[in-house]
Amino acid sequence: MSLQNPPLTVLLAGPRGFCAGVERAIEIVERTLGKYGAPVYVRHEIVHNRFVVENLQAKGAVFVEELNEVPDGAPVIFSAHGVPKSVPAEAERRGMLYLDATCPLVSKVHREAERQHRLGNQIVMIGHQGHPEVIGTMGQLPKGSIVLVETVQDVEKLEVADPGKLGFITQTTLSVDDTHSIVEALTARFPQILGPRKEDICYATTNRQEAVKAIAGRSDAMIVVGAPNSSNSRRLVEVAEKQGCRKAVMVQRAQDLDLSLLKDVASVGLTAGASAPEVLVEEVIALLREHYRVIIEEVVVRNESVVFKLPRQLTESAA
Repeated sequence: MSLQNPPLTVLLAGPRGFCAGVERAIEIVERTLGKYGAPVYVRHEIVHNRFVVENLQAKGAVFVEELNEVPDGAPVIFSAHGVPKSVPAEAERRGMLYLDATCPLVSKVHREAERQHRLGNQIVMIGHQGHPEVIGTMGQLPKGSIVLVETVQDVEKLEVADPGKLGFITQTTLSVDDTHSIVEALTARFPQILGPRKEDICYATTNRQEAVKAIAGRSDAMIVVGAPNSSNSRRLVEVAEKQGCRKAVMVQRAQDLDLSLLKDVASVGLTAGASAPEVLVEEVIALLREHYRVIIEEVVVRNESVVFKLPRQLTESAA
């Protein structure tokens, strides 16, 4: 850094980065490796972040798409996004040692789907087609029990068996504002639709979006550290854009940042999705310090203290 470098104010969003569900999932992989030794198999990316996945691979985790890739006798872990019921059923059939790293807040949505189903309701899920969490949630119930909507337009075209026997659930990592609009459309069209007892969008998604809203209006550009397949990270870019930030980009690593984005920029917002570690945020700040006289201003909208318990297999003593 030289005094010749232009000044740059970095508005650092708080909270940002790892949530309790991600921390728990990563710890499950690390503790399983410690308890059973390598290799330990993980069905799908444990969380949506290449840096995290590659670090765990270096320690002995092997990532696979399906259980048929896991040798008999090897421990297998299900990712934080949750899995259809058919997956643990297959693991049981094969006598596999499996650990479930599904985020407890995703599991809560699974239980809500089951509750609605027991009431005889057809369920409308608000979420993104093909996302692992959506696949896992829809796979909790018999085929056809849950229909998926992604937009207000989908709600307008929705055909249901009985408008008086409907419930809705949502993916945990959606845009709070967009989801609100879809819920409004659902309740306007189907006034008797039953919602979850408590909102499905998770605390971490909500808090990170609030933090972006708090800094986007003051930021000439916004940098979101996250992965393209991370739903919550992509929503942070969208939230910044909707708040009027004219330049909002996602980067996986500092090396992905095109510094021409910061031409004529005096302030930049910086945040990270819930599956991106803080070390990657520090990496971006280090890059900025090479080219600017960086002034850091942290803007914290909420303090988080959520911690989730680990599976019993990892906490019970050998005795």
